Amino acid sequence: MTMEVNRPEIVAQVAAAFEAYERALVDNDVETMNALFWDAPETVRYGIAEIQHGGDAILRWRETCVPVPRSRRLHRTVVTTFGGDYATVSTEFTSDTTPLTGRQMQTWARLHEANDMFGGWTIVAAHVSLIEPV
Repeated sequence: MTMEVNRPEIVAQVAAAFEAYERALVDNDVETMNALFWDAPETVRYGIAEIQHGGDAILRWRETCVPVPRSRRLHRTVVTTFGGDYATVSTEFTSDTTPLTGRQMQTWARLHEANDMFGGWTIVAAHVSLIEPV
């Protein structure tokens, strides 16, 4: 059996969910950010200077974290889908608050128990880091 990679309608769904997450991130819309992360013990988020294991840890961290700068800009975003239920989104970002280049990767899954606000698409793992510009 061959898995379909990057079916256009699935790429569009994941891209829309990712764009909603990015808007929420820049607007510091904690409710939407929380709705887009899987609230389960298996969820992992590796941040720039912190680590959260589990949905509860991510929710607690969001209550006190510093919002991202409004000057945040994305570069070279790549959405890759696998079948109709799994995807990755990789992007780079910059802002006027640091000379470093940010990198962000998210693993998305369409989960039946997830909030239908975004077609069931939910972030199940994420990693954010900063590096010197290349």
